[in-house]
Amino acid sequence: MGAFLLHWTLFSPVPGWTALWAAARRGTERREAPSPAADDSQAVEGFLETRDGRWFEVLVERYKDRVFRLVLSVLGFGKEAEAEEVTQDVFLKVFRQLSAFRAESRFSTWLYRIAYRQAVDRKRQAGFSKPHLDLAALADEPLLQPDPLAQAETRERSRAVQACLEKLPDLYRSALFLHYWMGHSVEEIGELLGAPEGTVKSYLHRGRRLLLGELQKRGLDHGQFLR
Repeated sequence: MGAFLLHWTLFSPVPGWTALWAAARRGTERREAPSPAADDSQAVEGFLETRDGRWFEVLVERYKDRVFRLVLSVLGFGKEAEAEEVTQDVFLKVFRQLSAFRAESRFSTWLYRIAYRQAVDRKRQAGFSKPHLDLAALADEPLLQPDPLAQAETRERSRAVQACLEKLPDLYRSALFLHYWMGHSVEEIGELLGAPEGTVKSYLHRGRRLLLGELQKRGLDHGQFLR
């Protein structure tokens, strides 16, 4: 996602954030810059103890891409712009609520739970169910085809696959998206979804079965999508 856009949203004196940001930055010029290698607990403690926003930036830089991917897995293909907005909202919420983090779980688990809930809430908003972009990447064919008919067929097939994916429960769709189209391992998906590996495997198995059923109803060859 756009690192500059996220940084501007989080760390600029925009309306409603001026006092908060001023407090976070107060005195930072006299402090040593946090190390990007600091682990999560050090970054959290450093921010809570000093209110130095640079500690929070360590966490943002470490997790912004993974949060974006998780959010996109819920919102669906073609929702990159909305996923960026939700990702910003997630880090804004975490910024405000970090003092409530009790370290009863890993910071990443706590963060991903917030991101997943935020994405699901956004998806359930009225008028957010229909994709606005074609999903040519779903069809295992070149994106630029010289044949206009082939291009049209690819777009139509992409729309059909998107419609099939939309019928799946959120967790199943996210697992399939993260695994097949973003290349995450079962272990990585487990961390993103806050689920054991065995549960992720179950999501993938059940999700495949449901998706294949939907594809078959539309007469689509599922072999090109789930290899």
